Amino acid sequence: MNQPSKTTTPINVQDYNAGWKKAQQEYQRQFENKSGKTLGFRAKKVQTKLLAAFFLFFFGLPFLSSAQNLTQTIRGKVLDRESQMPLIGVSVAVISTNPVKGSVTDADGNFKIEKVPVGRHTLKINYLGYEEQTLPELLLGSGKELVLTVGLAENIRLMQEVVIKAQQEKGRPQNEMATLSARSISVEETRHYAAAMNDPARAAQSFAGVAATDDMSNEIVVRGNSPRGVLWRIEGIEVPNPTHFAQEGASGGPISMLSVNMIDNSDFYTGAFPAEYGNALSGIFDMKLRKGNNEKREYAFQAGVLGVDFAAEGPFKKGYKGSYLANYRYSTLAILNNLGFKIAGDNAPDFQDFSFKLHLPTQKAGTFTVWGLGGLSRDAQEAEKDVNKWQEASDAFNNVYKGGMGTVGVSNTYFLNPHAYLETIVSLSANKSAFQYDSLMPNLQPYLVYHENYQKTAARASVLYNHKLSARHTVRLGAIYSQLGFDMMSEGRNAEKIMQTYVENAGNTGLTQAYGQWKYRLLENLTLNSGLHLVRLGLNGSTSVEPRAGLRWNLSSAQAIGLGFGIHSRHESMAAYFARQPLADGTYSQANKNLELAKARHLVLSYDLMLREDLRLKAETYYQDLYDVAIAADPKSAYAALNTEEGLTTDSLVSKGTGRNYGLELSLEKFFTNNYYFLVTTSLYNSKYTALDGIERNTRFNGNYILNVLGGKEFKVGKDRNNVIGLNMKLVWAGGNRYTPIDPERSQQEGTEVYVENETFARQADAYFRTDLRVSYRKNKPKASYIVSLDIQNVSNRLNMYRQYYDPYTRTVEMATQAGLIPVLNYRIEF
Repeated sequence: MNQPSKTTTPINVQDYNAGWKKAQQEYQRQFENKSGKTLGFRAKKVQTKLLAAFFLFFFGLPFLSSAQNLTQTIRGKVLDRESQMPLIGVSVAVISTNPVKGSVTDADGNFKIEKVPVGRHTLKINYLGYEEQTLPELLLGSGKELVLTVGLAENIRLMQEVVIKAQQEKGRPQNEMATLSARSISVEETRHYAAAMNDPARAAQSFAGVAATDDMSNEIVVRGNSPRGVLWRIEGIEVPNPTHFAQEGASGGPISMLSVNMIDNSDFYTGAFPAEYGNALSGIFDMKLRKGNNEKREYAFQAGVLGVDFAAEGPFKKGYKGSYLANYRYSTLAILNNLGFKIAGDNAPDFQDFSFKLHLPTQKAGTFTVWGLGGLSRDAQEAEKDVNKWQEASDAFNNVYKGGMGTVGVSNTYFLNPHAYLETIVSLSANKSAFQYDSLMPNLQPYLVYHENYQKTAARASVLYNHKLSARHTVRLGAIYSQLGFDMMSEGRNAEKIMQTYVENAGNTGLTQAYGQWKYRLLENLTLNSGLHLVRLGLNGSTSVEPRAGLRWNLSSAQAIGLGFGIHSRHESMAAYFARQPLADGTYSQANKNLELAKARHLVLSYDLMLREDLRLKAETYYQDLYDVAIAADPKSAYAALNTEEGLTTDSLVSKGTGRNYGLELSLEKFFTNNYYFLVTTSLYNSKYTALDGIERNTRFNGNYILNVLGGKEFKVGKDRNNVIGLNMKLVWAGGNRYTPIDPERSQQEGTEVYVENETFARQADAYFRTDLRVSYRKNKPKASYIVSLDIQNVSNRLNMYRQYYDPYTRTVEMATQAGLIPVLNYRIEF
């Protein structure tokens, strides 16, 4: 199938050869601009005006104050890393104060260190028989207590009378079963990485092996795979894509629904996943929501270009260890439009979201957690009611998008004994997207071109049993069942301008998963994680049996090598399974119902070297062998599902495609010490696929190389040096997008894009280059912290190519560019 383009032909230009596909293409183009101006959110124009207004407000803040000795509390809980049981009598010390401040954990594993000066501090945690842990450069502000949960690994040499020091592993994943190709994304990284915009998905775009496909989206390409291969989990269970303005089957969108007020340190995986993860082909975001403060009521207010949000947390009552945390956000541009300030015109994007978490411990029934996330989004773009003002094809169109997502879950963690616990989760989720696209006739009457309405629901149940048999052995067993419901309809005009139905189906099916894992510490410096995952799609009985294994060998306190292997699979979008193909007799067939699960074999080899205590070099090389890939049944077509960013198709597909991804990744990371950090990552990779014609081609996402350079430094200012100025920078240089060239002569003849069939994804855009800056100022007051930040994306205003398209108005092949310079200003108060 040809690569989709990014333009449409209005009804008064004679021809609708592409029908619904053309409508979809214009929908995808809402956030692009062929002349360099950003469409959709009109980010540059909007945010530049807001920037001036916000600066007037911020200059009025009381930045200067008299010297004060500001302090805050550090507290938390220390657990056994494998069994999750609290540890009693653990020594916790703040070694960065003079004199050293410290505490010892109580019967519930809790510790509290009061009156710690604000600023950055290093904690050292010691416990006899366990590996020592050091938590460096933790940021302590005056507005909120610092609440931590620390897991310690038991030393396998029993009765050891010395404390073993663990290798400092910044970014070590929260999941103790992870061996390699995984790291934790901290809340602080999400906040201070340039252009991350408080979004963990955007922060992950800086890691080795990860590429961004669109400046206006948090979608990511992991090791050359489609963004659709990413699995999202919240609180241990799969959820729909948690972003605003997301398309059906896609893995990302412009704005995350999760506020930074809600998220905790979360895990991100790029390959060879532990056995408990299924229905993922390329990457995994395993996100955690933090627990609210169960001793003190705290609040946060944030206002910026993207939205205005408010968070509240605290205990339910005195003496009870339960807590609540909630956050609500509403679009800034929608607020201004409602007040009559139409900075973005009449079609300012409108979105809002709400999230919460209730932590409810009991004495006999374990700990319950109730959590939820929901968001609504709308964007409407209407044509001018004056034909003379139309300058390009899209000017004659009205398009309206409405979307929403909601998920709620209840989990229970019950300790059967000091070494085993049972975790049970049930959740309900729903997501929808509706899109209507019509063209104005010369008499300005609307003419429907395309309409879609997709609704999906999921009821999921997960059971996990974890048993730490000894310091050497930990086993984990689990099962997940998902009841998937769908109601899908899409229709559009075909080449004869007749309305045609492409998808019209409602029903449900089940997805069953089961797994077993075993963590075996063969030696003090040698750990094996192994397991088996089983997945079955009830719709057609497609089944995958997936062995997983990971081995990590610490050659010394400074060196480690790792080896991982696993088979992984993912089902296709429900829209692909139920796409309808018209037959000669006027009826329809559904040839895609029997598609297999797309599968991949992952093999990864890694090497870690601590050059010094705060400087790490990491290398990973990998090979992915993809099979049972959905491709076009027509041997003359080069279409493959792994080249798409969303799940929409009307083609007849078969599961006979193959692919391969291989590459080398290097990371040099200087942890945040002495008030500065840097991270340099580079990836060299190749991504290929083969359709029915037997020709191996580049995938759409085969950029071949990526270089990320990040760095940041903090400066303590003020009479008592209680306040902080932060400077952060990010530079990206990467191979350009792959595209299929357009045949200009045939396109002129047919009035729409016609691609050169034998050059599918054979061309590559110029190198992608972007520089981002972030400047922030934190002011600590006795009862609150104030943070002002300015992110400037694409400082050089380089207009990187997105793709080519044919404009029937100008009858020429044009280039769609990505976003130019975008300033994002934000103000936050914690109290």
